[in-house]
Amino acid sequence: MPSNWLFWILFNLFVLAMLALDLGVFHRSKHVVSFREAMGWTLVWISLAAGFAVLIYFFGHTMVGSHARPNSQLSLEFIAGYLIEQSLSVDNLFIFLLIFRYFQVPRHLQHGVLFWGILGALVMRAIFIVAGITLLNRFHWFIYIFGAILIYSGFKLFRQKDQEIQPETNLVLRGFRKLFPLTKGFEGSKFFVRRGLVRYATPLAVVLIVVETTDVLFATDSIPAVLAVTREPFIVYTSNVFAILGLRSLYFALAGMIEVFHFLHYGLSLILIFIGVKMLASGYVQIPIGVALGVVAGVLLISIFLSLLFPARKQKAA
Repeated sequence: MPSNWLFWILFNLFVLAMLALDLGVFHRSKHVVSFREAMGWTLVWISLAAGFAVLIYFFGHTMVGSHARPNSQLSLEFIAGYLIEQSLSVDNLFIFLLIFRYFQVPRHLQHGVLFWGILGALVMRAIFIVAGITLLNRFHWFIYIFGAILIYSGFKLFRQKDQEIQPETNLVLRGFRKLFPLTKGFEGSKFFVRRGLVRYATPLAVVLIVVETTDVLFATDSIPAVLAVTREPFIVYTSNVFAILGLRSLYFALAGMIEVFHFLHYGLSLILIFIGVKMLASGYVQIPIGVALGVVAGVLLISIFLSLLFPARKQKAA
C-alpha cells in the first residue's frame, strides 16, 4: 500500500460524492442540458482543478508521498497533465458528437450515456496508468515505444480530415449484439429491458458500448502523453480524473461549436508530436516542465485563434 493511501481514498471519495451529486441531485430528471448550464458546470470543474493545483503547491510532498521534487514542480506537473488531457479530450468530443448523431440519440438522454461512459473511463484510465507507470519504471526502453506511439498518432491526426463512425467494425459491439437481442427503439433512459423471460438491450446500451470502447483508444494517446510530463501515480491519476469529470459539461458547452475550431486537430497533432519527441529525447535533453506547459498552451491558443480568424467554408448542398 502506498504511503499516501489516505489521499487516494479521500480523493476517490470526493469524486464519488461529486458524481452522486451530479446524477442524484442536479440531473435526477432527464433534460436537455442548456449552454448556460453546461458552461456553469465547466467553470466549476476548472475551478476545482485549479484549487487542487493550489493544494498540491502547499501539500504536494504529503499528497504524493515523496520528496523527490519541490511542491511547485508537482503543481506544474499536475497543471500540464490536466491541460494535455483536457486538450486531447476536445478532439474526442467531436467523436462523441458523431456517435450520438449516428445512433440518433435524443439530446435529453445524452447526459446519462456520458455519465456512465465517463464512470467506466475512470476505471479504465486507472488500469492504464498503473500499467504505464509499471512498464516505464521496470523497462525504461518503453519510453521510446510510448514516444513513437505519440508521434505516429500526431502525424495520423494531422492528415486526418473527415472522421467517420463505423460501429460494425467494433469487435466488442459485435460480440455484445450476439449476447443480447436489441429492441427496435429507445426505452427511455434504460439500457436493458426484460420482456417475458428474455432480456433485451436497448440502442442506448449499444451507444454506451461504443463510447466506452472508443475511450480505450483515446487512452492509448492521452496516458502516454501525461506520463511524458510526470510519473507520479497520484499526479497522473488526479489530472486525468479532473479532465474526464469535466468532459460531459464541456461536450454540451461546445457541441454546437466544435466544428468551428477546424484548426484545433492540427494543434493537437503538433502537441502529440512534441510530447513524443520529448519522450524520445528525455535521455539526452530534459525539457523543463514550464517550457512544455508553455508550448502546449501556446499551440492550443494559436490553433483556436486561427480557427476564429479563418472560419471554415461551409459546403454547399448539392
